[in-house]
Amino acid sequence: MVVLEALADHSRVADIAKSTALPKPTVHRILQTLVRHGFARTDGRGEYVGGPRILSLAGRFLQRLDIAEQVRPILRDLQERTGWTVHLALLSGDEAVYVAKLEGAQPYTLASRVGMSLRLHCTSIGKAVLAAMSDDDVRALLARAGMPARTDHTITDVDALVAELADVRTRGFAEDHEENEAGVRAVGAAVFDHTGEVFGAVSAAALVYQDDPVGDRGDQVVHAAADVSRALGAR
Repeated sequence: MVVLEALADHSRVADIAKSTALPKPTVHRILQTLVRHGFARTDGRGEYVGGPRILSLAGRFLQRLDIAEQVRPILRDLQERTGWTVHLALLSGDEAVYVAKLEGAQPYTLASRVGMSLRLHCTSIGKAVLAAMSDDDVRALLARAGMPARTDHTITDVDALVAELADVRTRGFAEDHEENEAGVRAVGAAVFDHTGEVFGAVSAAALVYQDDPVGDRGDQVVHAAADVSRALGAR
């Protein structure tokens, strides 16, 4: 990491070694690793510069941060309407990552946090995302990612989950009944980008011990997700 940071100001092995207080052979070995993974480039004459992966990674982080701020009024409105904790998560490989969280009106804090990754098979956000995919794509993704049991309520059979996703498509939102975390329930709806591809999802979550049924919160989450999609350029 210190070599990567030094690469922003220096291009030669000797200068990077001096800046980081690392031996030149160590710096050279690290730079070669960075080159192999696209985080650095070399001109073949002993000088190095940042590689395309740095720009790609920075762009993805900036995109997430910008999106979270852009749609925060929509999320705030959903939080005020439902009283539950509201999340926005974006698809990242075979998982989703929380990029925004607005605490609910209740006197407790859920364990979720911005930057935390979450499984798709056992969360309302994940199931909303999966429901926007074809069954073949769902099966392929779950074959790669697996379906570990997070609680006693987690669906770990792919056929059972595919059957539930059909219901999600019909009603427009997914539900998590203590499948990811004991004592927590949630409803989620998918978010789409300007190309029409599923991009992530919005959810509202609360503890189950409260005498506070889901009611029309599913529909409210669906409307909020549609507003977020429109903000991202979706039709």
